[in-house]
Amino acid sequence: MDGRAELELKHLRCLVAIVDTGSFTDAAIELGVSQAAVSRTLLALERALGVRLLHRTSRTIYPTTAGVRVLARARVLLSGAEELVREAAAGHTRLRIGHAWSAFGRHTAEFQRRWRDRYPDVELQLIRHNTPTGGLAEGLCDLAVIRAPVDRRHWSHAVVGHERRYVALATDDPWARRRSIRLAEIPSRTLVLDRRTGTTTLDLWPEGARPAVEYIQEIDDWLAAIATGRCVGVTPHATTTQYRRDGISYRPLRDADPVPVHLIWRRHDPHPATHGAVALLAELYRERG
Repeated sequence: MDGRAELELKHLRCLVAIVDTGSFTDAAIELGVSQAAVSRTLLALERALGVRLLHRTSRTIYPTTAGVRVLARARVLLSGAEELVREAAAGHTRLRIGHAWSAFGRHTAEFQRRWRDRYPDVELQLIRHNTPTGGLAEGLCDLAVIRAPVDRRHWSHAVVGHERRYVALATDDPWARRRSIRLAEIPSRTLVLDRRTGTTTLDLWPEGARPAVEYIQEIDDWLAAIATGRCVGVTPHATTTQYRRDGISYRPLRDADPVPVHLIWRRHDPHPATHGAVALLAELYRERG
């Protein structure tokens, strides 16, 4: 067998302990093993690498030229291993939920409060990432809330609630004086759409009766286009609470189906807290309608 294949982290820890403590005796105390075990481990490391690593005299121990190089690399590898362990442990004590636009809308603050009360040992992080899966496909989160159709081939999902659609328009728009807008009225205006992560598509209207469209790729661009008065937007209720901006008003859209709100996660590697998040969010949507 190739000697390098026999190299283990315990060998590197032994070398570092000997050099840092200055003796085999103190290294044994630090590692919780016998002095003989320290000697055997160092010998195994030197055999695996094929070089002598330490000079020993009756009073001092210091690394050889090769030992200096190995020691430096050993510290890096041990640090990396410790970081790996911390990250793996944090995966069960931290839940990251991604979203493209609006998190949980009006339920966001209450979700965070109840989560902290029910699961104090699991840190909750909300991450905004402007992709169709809210950062899940990119590995940035453990769960994601999305309001667009779900690709069921790749993700497990649960519908936790539904949200009414609203029209976003400039505050000085004539429609802002009305209590609601009909779906059939939208084609008389220019509609601003985010075709990457948005929930609105032209399928809401029959062919031949669809609005003119201006496309954007980001929520801030969407709001800016609407604030000028040249466009209107159609969006779920969550946007109305998450993005209250000067120059923007929201009015209910009549005659349109509500938007389903999904939580999605990796089919074969769910976070242990997944079902707790699904249950809590569904609870909030039931309570608040």
